[in-house]
Amino acid sequence: MTDQPKDHNRSYRTGIRPLYFLLLGAGVAGLFLLNLALGSVDIPLPDILRILWGGEVQEPAWQKILINIRLPRAVTAILAGSALSVAGLLMQTLFRNPLAGPSVLGITAGASLGVAVVMLAGGTITTIFAIRELTALGSWLIILAASIGSAAVLLLILLISVRVRDNVTLLIIGLMVGNMTIALVSIWQYFSRPEQIQDYLIWTFGSLGGVPLGQLWMLGAITLAGGGMAMILSKSLNGLLLGENYARSMGLSVSRARLWIIVSTSLLAGGITAFCGPIGFVGIAVPHLTRSLLGTNEHRVLVPGTLLMGAMLLLGCDVIAQMPGSTATLPISAVTSMVGSPVVIWVIIQRKNLQASF
Repeated sequence: MTDQPKDHNRSYRTGIRPLYFLLLGAGVAGLFLLNLALGSVDIPLPDILRILWGGEVQEPAWQKILINIRLPRAVTAILAGSALSVAGLLMQTLFRNPLAGPSVLGITAGASLGVAVVMLAGGTITTIFAIRELTALGSWLIILAASIGSAAVLLLILLISVRVRDNVTLLIIGLMVGNMTIALVSIWQYFSRPEQIQDYLIWTFGSLGGVPLGQLWMLGAITLAGGGMAMILSKSLNGLLLGENYARSMGLSVSRARLWIIVSTSLLAGGITAFCGPIGFVGIAVPHLTRSLLGTNEHRVLVPGTLLMGAMLLLGCDVIAQMPGSTATLPISAVTSMVGSPVVIWVIIQRKNLQASF
């Protein structure tokens, strides 16, 4: 008798999940249009839709503003939010730790170190506007450096995790590795020229406006590749969530699954960090929000749900960052931290036993 309410609740959740996905999609679309409408120049919504469909408007300047500035920023927010959220989901499942994420475990710090090597060693050519100014080859150089940095830190954490089984201890070690990485960057900054330090410091604030329309395809390709790997790995992720011994009993190659999770997370976290700078808390907060909303740990449902939720959250943070009614734009990383921290606290209070999901 005691199992009936649980089964009924599970069936109810399963039945309304399509509605949840529909609402998430509508939220992404609504916030996307809101992002396009925000700015110092007021562009009516009918004209925005007309421009997006390739039509002409009375003010030619509106089309340039929308296509060259606002559209790339909004699309970048969707891609970055989706990628960082899925990266956080992969980390939480791999380590079976509710506090795991690209930023907490030092993955973002490793990507920042890789970018610092390029920016601080490359003179004033690679600045905060590197993605805009450099050619495709230069952009791929920064992406490659960020991916290698994030992969190196993640591999180090995985090697340590073989000997350390306690999640809290592993989390502390991850934080220490991240701190050491940040210390290396600080030492490098100390011996760099002032203009290089300023460029890198501005980059660390995070920005969604540094990717021009012509190079969005690179960011999209990275997000598509990493997200596609996560979907393919859904069965493996479900097995790892139940423990490595159980996963092996199902015929899963744990070492191979870990390798592909590393590749996917490195692409997602490293690529987004290269283009947008470090953006914190999205990777931690969104997977918990998605689990609470969808009421499942099934990754074939969680991965697409996390993609949509991450896109919606970062679009919302970008609306706040642009400070409607003002010409100032706040650093996106500061906004995500302010929004993400209360979200994580709220989810912990609501779920009470967060570790039970792992």
